[in-house]
Amino acid sequence: MALILLSMLIGLACALCVAALAHSAVRLKRQVPAEDRAWLDPLPRPLRLLWPLIRLLDYHLGHCFPRALLAGPGEQLRLSGLLYLMSAAQFIALCVVSMLGFGVLAASVLAAAGLFNWTAVLLVAMVGFMYPRMWLKDALKTRRKLIIKALPTYLDFLVMSVEAGLNMAGAITQAVAKGPTGPLKSEFAFVLRDLRAGLTRAEALRRMEERLRLPQISSFVSAVIQAERMGASLGATFRAQAEQRRAERFQRAEQLAMEAPVKLIFPLVAFIFPVTFLVLIFPIAMKFLQSGVDF
Repeated sequence: MALILLSMLIGLACALCVAALAHSAVRLKRQVPAEDRAWLDPLPRPLRLLWPLIRLLDYHLGHCFPRALLAGPGEQLRLSGLLYLMSAAQFIALCVVSMLGFGVLAASVLAAAGLFNWTAVLLVAMVGFMYPRMWLKDALKTRRKLIIKALPTYLDFLVMSVEAGLNMAGAITQAVAKGPTGPLKSEFAFVLRDLRAGLTRAEALRRMEERLRLPQISSFVSAVIQAERMGASLGATFRAQAEQRRAERFQRAEQLAMEAPVKLIFPLVAFIFPVTFLVLIFPIAMKFLQSGVDF
């Protein structure tokens, strides 16, 4: 009887704790103000599901994050073009939510399998904390690839526009209007906005260089500024830059083609060769077994 009463008290205490936690979570959630994303990028669907938790952590704990912790993610978000998707504090909150989600999932799976281990749970939780950083790094790499790929095309548009008699602003306007959609189109649109706001061409291009931090963009900006100072033809400068960027693209393609055989060695040795040997040896082994040969 005493054991039953003790179990009931323990169960009641657990239920009260869960209810108190739920009530506290609801109160904390109500304190978070509504977010106006009219001027922000739309959230991807997986991130949209986690956004209430991210906003909750950002609102209540974001002011506690040290600036040194926010500096790195803030710079990566700016370079990857995701600064209008989330802030640096929200990104750290995303890392925390991912860490908790991975940890809870690992604990549930291990407990269901009867193999619960705190070390494994902590390791999986650390992987969850690093996963958003890996996603951000991949987004930055993809953005830079798209910019480098589209740069020769936009330079060709600039060449045709300048040689047709347009000035720098008019050439960029035509390139933005006719060029392919992508991150480079947005960056040239920002340059055009800066020019219309009263900045000089050198200042607007330097701002684009600072936003992207790519050697190809730095070379292009330096060549244009130098041509403007020396009074050289912008059309010839754009044409030379376009030819150089296109030559670099072919060189990168040749380099990747030369690296392909080296990268294929591990898949061949680890996966293809064993399967091939198994397919070749299995019929021979079956014939020996059927003939009664012991080997």
